[in-house]
Amino acid sequence: MDHLPRNAATAERLKWSGRTDRGRVRPNNEDAFLGLRFDGREVHHLGSIGDSPTHSSDFAFAVSDGLGGARAGEFASRVTVDKIITLLPQSFRQAAVGLNTGFEDVLMELFDQVHRTLAYVGSSYPECSGMEATLSLCWFTPGWMYFGHVGDSRIYYLPAREGGIKQLTQDDTHVAWLLRHGKITESEARRHPRRNVLQKSLGGSNQFVDPQVGAVACEPGDIFLLCTDGLTKGLHDQQFIEFLRPTTIGAAESNHDAARQLVEESLARDGSDNTTALVVQVV
Repeated sequence: MDHLPRNAATAERLKWSGRTDRGRVRPNNEDAFLGLRFDGREVHHLGSIGDSPTHSSDFAFAVSDGLGGARAGEFASRVTVDKIITLLPQSFRQAAVGLNTGFEDVLMELFDQVHRTLAYVGSSYPECSGMEATLSLCWFTPGWMYFGHVGDSRIYYLPAREGGIKQLTQDDTHVAWLLRHGKITESEARRHPRRNVLQKSLGGSNQFVDPQVGAVACEPGDIFLLCTDGLTKGLHDQQFIEFLRPTTIGAAESNHDAARQLVEESLARDGSDNTTALVVQVV
């Protein structure tokens, strides 16, 4: 885990689906999501639905929720995901020539550069003043998923082995801190008037960024969900399992577009915010 692995070829594949919707209230969509396949030579944008072998390429998936009002939030999330397109492939090329770096260092540098870019643009153009963004990123290499996170978007992990769904990231809000320390219940947290007030984000007036980073050893059948807070306004964590873990052969066949199913169900139950889901499965 100390270095970026360039493992031998494996039989694993990644299967993914992504969906975003502005919801039933907001006039525009300030969410953005990204899928990339990259190696030492090329970077490929991935479609919203697909699958691909992992033996010769790395993959990155990310969701971002922009803040700032008017069009600034929409621009902030787009700048955030676009920055990943140049930064992660650079790390792959460095690893390919033997300049291995710890994944924590790579992700810390990536988040720092995104933060600096948003802060610079926000301070340079009046229409972008105060622009900020969340970012939740999954980076897949053979056998591993590395993640980085700032804000209140989320990354969930549903392991292939029996067990419940796990939220890998921590929301950077005071309400989430109260929940983690047992001072309020989950029901109270969902109704709290300041539940969406961020303590940490990329850009804005924040001087430094301290992203949460981590790693998960992957095995076939593992499923990862990246989502913005709009999805969790309509669905509870445990409800995600119904859409992510098929229980019948027919359900397994239709699970290729799980992100669409999640977004549509969340919008039907709430729909007050932009809503984005990105589902990635190791198969």
